[in-house]
Amino acid sequence: MNSRRVIRFICHICAPYWFLLPALAIYIAFMTYPLIDSFVISLHKWDGLSSDWTFIGFKNYIRFFKDPISLSALKNNLIWIVFILAIPISLGLTLASILNRKITGRTIFRSIFYSPAVFPLVSVGIIWVWIYNPTFGALNEFLRIIRLSSLTHGWLAERQTALYCVIITAIWQSTGFSMILFLAGLQGIPKELYEAAQLDGAGSFKCFRYITIPLLQEMFIIVACLLIATSLKIFDLVYIMTWGGPARSTQVLATWMYFNTFLYHNAGYGSAIAFIMACIVLLITYPYVRLMSRR
Repeated sequence: MNSRRVIRFICHICAPYWFLLPALAIYIAFMTYPLIDSFVISLHKWDGLSSDWTFIGFKNYIRFFKDPISLSALKNNLIWIVFILAIPISLGLTLASILNRKITGRTIFRSIFYSPAVFPLVSVGIIWVWIYNPTFGALNEFLRIIRLSSLTHGWLAERQTALYCVIITAIWQSTGFSMILFLAGLQGIPKELYEAAQLDGAGSFKCFRYITIPLLQEMFIIVACLLIATSLKIFDLVYIMTWGGPARSTQVLATWMYFNTFLYHNAGYGSAIAFIMACIVLLITYPYVRLMSRR
C-alpha cells in the first residue's frame, strides 16, 4: 500500500515534466548536441569528410586570434554592430513615435515601413545588388539624372564602399523591425502619464525625455540584443551581395566560417570560428534573457 502511494506521489510530482520532454528533446537534438559537437570538432584538425581526425587542442582558437583575416572579419562584424545599433534604433524609434499618433493612413505607412523586415534576406540582397549595379543600377542612374555622374561608382566592387553598402542594405531591412517593437512599447505606455505631464506644462520634448525614454528602457535592451545577435550571425546578405569581397573587405565571421568549413575543407578551424561566434552571441544576449526571466 505504501509503495503504491509512493508511486502515485512520484507520478504526481513528475507529471508536469513529462510535457516538457518533447521540447527538451528537440532543444538537446538541435541546440545542445550541435554546440558540444562543434566544440569537439574545433579541437581537431579535420577536413570534414574523411575519418582522419588529429587532436590539436586549442590550436584552432590560437590561430583565430593570430589570423589577420579572422580579426578583419571580427572587425567588420563590430563595425556592422555599431551602425545597426545607431541607425535602426534611432530611425525605428522616430518612425514609431510618428506612427503612434492619429494620422491619416498610419496603418498603410506602418505596413510599408515594416515590409522590408519580412522579406527573405536572399531577396533583399538580390534587389540591392541590382540597385548598386554600376552599369544600370538605380543608384547610379539617379546620380546621372541629377547630374552628379562624377559620384557614380562600382559600389560593391570597391573596398572603400562595399562594406558600407551592405550595411545600408541591412539598415533598410532591420529598421522596420525596430519600429514595430518600439511601437508595441509605446502603445503600452498609459496615456494618462502624458496628459498629466501636459497639464503641468511639459512640452513634447520633455514628455519624450522623461516619460517615453525611461519607460522604453526594457524595449531598448530587447531591440539592441536582438540586433546585435543578428549582426554577429549575418551571412545571407554578405554571401549574396559580395561573397566576402572585394579582397575580403566585407568578410564577416559567418562567411569566413562557411568558407573554411565547406570550401577550404578545414572543418576544425570553421568549428572554432562557429563556437567563438556562439559564445559571443550568448554573452551579448544574456541581458535579454535575464530581463525576460524577470518579467
